[in-house]
Amino acid sequence: MARKRRVRLTDAGIARLRPREKEYTVWDSRVDGLGVRVRPSGGKSYVLFRKTENVLRRISFGPTMLKSIVEVRREFEKPGAKEKPVRQIRPRRSVPVLREFVAGPWTEAHFNRYKPSTQRGVRFQLERRILPAFGSKRLDRISPAAVRRWFDRHSRTAPGNANQGLRLLRQIMNFAVACGHVKANPTNGIRLNRGNKLSRFLSREEIARLHAVLDEHALKGTRRQQVDIIRLLLLTGCRKGEIVNLRWSEVDGDMLVLGDGKTGPRRVPLNAPARRVLERQPKEGSVFVFPSPHDPAGPRTGDLALWYRIRREAGIEDCRLHDLRHTLASQAVMNGVPVPVVSRLLGHSSVSMTLRYAHLGDREVEAAAERVGQYIGSKLGL
Repeated sequence: MARKRRVRLTDAGIARLRPREKEYTVWDSRVDGLGVRVRPSGGKSYVLFRKTENVLRRISFGPTMLKSIVEVRREFEKPGAKEKPVRQIRPRRSVPVLREFVAGPWTEAHFNRYKPSTQRGVRFQLERRILPAFGSKRLDRISPAAVRRWFDRHSRTAPGNANQGLRLLRQIMNFAVACGHVKANPTNGIRLNRGNKLSRFLSREEIARLHAVLDEHALKGTRRQQVDIIRLLLLTGCRKGEIVNLRWSEVDGDMLVLGDGKTGPRRVPLNAPARRVLERQPKEGSVFVFPSPHDPAGPRTGDLALWYRIRREAGIEDCRLHDLRHTLASQAVMNGVPVPVVSRLLGHSSVSMTLRYAHLGDREVEAAAERVGQYIGSKLGL
């Protein structure tokens, strides 16, 4: 049998573990028999192998997103932990704590069915928002007042992110109600923060200023990749994740064949400027069109930090990256493209969704009113 390769496991190192065609395990050098199992699906979980009475036993500690490696090691620093490695993981009570419920029944029923892109967002909310606040509490001990305080605290600094966390907690607790662990959902009655109206898109003048600033930054080699991602977002109307994670296998001539869009697989036509952006990307060394500068085997990760500087220099500081998608829809409608066609271009599941984006800005409405007024005035001799 080949000798096990052991490394000092860290949370950052675990996060960098990538799935392979076959399941594999990375073993910890500090705790004998402790490892992280990585599945082809990308799921990672802690596992412990211990031999007791000449029988090799395996103990699972659930997904790595629910516990840090330090917390897992700490389990073996407790008195008697090494003498009794096979222990009752769940407390002996009828109602589980939130952390256990999420790691077990909820993960099997919901999390494992999400797309990888959705799982990343859910992991963030669980690890940063929900589990630190309620992970150690029994499901029936999570009170509406505690949820309200938690939601209000996060709403003060990040109202949109707080909404996402509340939606996820509400879904988890609804499942807990369905499982019979609690009688009522403690998130009931808590209203989401009001979002900003989808009324921002770039005018023709602002688009021209944006492209001028992008041209300036494109001359600096280290920024070229981010510049081209921003250009493609505006030229295609794609979502950020669809471009950042774009693979060469999804580029088919004058078409993007996306296999993991928000609404499922879809095809996105490429106009000539978009094709030119793609044609100048290096095609060797990575399966991704925009690979990570630090790891060519993976896609670019993190935020497009350059965008904040670009929008400031272009005088469009109130414009979000997602507003570039709004801009494509609005410009298409103003150029006479029928709304159903725009709906297909954006990959919406219904035309009603497109109508939220295909609005006209105040300046365009004012300009139209002025043109009509001048025409009518000329006929009246004014």
